[in-house]
Amino acid sequence: MTAVLIALLGFYLTLLVSAKRLSYDEQKSVERSVQILENKGFERDVLLLRYVTAYRGTDNWLNASTREENAYAATNFPFEIMTVYPDFFNIPLDDTERAAILLHEAQHLKGADEKEAYEFVWKNRKKLGWTKEAYGNSIVWRNVRRQTREIAPHLFVCEINEFADCTE
Repeated sequence: MTAVLIALLGFYLTLLVSAKRLSYDEQKSVERSVQILENKGFERDVLLLRYVTAYRGTDNWLNASTREENAYAATNFPFEIMTVYPDFFNIPLDDTERAAILLHEAQHLKGADEKEAYEFVWKNRKKLGWTKEAYGNSIVWRNVRRQTREIAPHLFVCEINEFADCTE
């Protein structure tokens, strides 16, 4: 049992040290987005994001072998390591959009798959304040809506609504 724990700790440490930490400004941006989640009532997600997650600004050796293009962030579950890519800081309109991205990643920190993570964020976007009226033309909104529709098509079968979105 001790050998397994030592091996897991070693694996975890290699993931941490093989990637760079976030810069001060990047960390502050993440903190502002986490604060938005807290203000909007996502307490469990905030606990994970604020106190458990180790943030990195570059891929560790494991992520480097499996990186998806156009990703804003990636999570190593169950190690609670999140890589936050430059697009996370450059593409979203503001910290609320960044909070939506972190909310998605928080679902992975809890063990959720892609379908569950997209579905959770899409169903909770209004609670977050990430609405079509304010963000409908943003790159992040359009990407997330498209990806949610591909991954969780059952949310988009209400033909009377725009984009057949049943959550409207």
